[in-house]
Amino acid sequence: MKFLTLIFVALIALLQYPLWLGKGSWLRVWDINQKIVAQKSTNAELKLRNDTLDAEVRDLKQGNTAIEERARSELGMIKQDEVFYQVIDQEGSTPPPPGEGAPASPPH
Repeated sequence: MKFLTLIFVALIALLQYPLWLGKGSWLRVWDINQKIVAQKSTNAELKLRNDTLDAEVRDLKQGNTAIEERARSELGMIKQDEVFYQVIDQEGSTPPPPGEGAPASPPH
């Protein structure tokens, strides 16, 4: 009787092996699901970036305003007959923000 029980236990263990440690085991399924979640997150970020770049390309193809904006901000270009003024902030010359360092009004 003990021999028969031992055979059944061994048979059950052999049947459980593929479930836990085999090619399609629970551990591999869990690991692959984690990788899928990470990849979906990466794909969502890249899709957002691609959509942004696509919108920028469409904007550059359709109008001149985006091109002018890029030329001004990235290349420092100005239009013909346009005057460029550069404002340089010196330390201490900027007024304090409202509520900070401003003198309080005298009580009445």
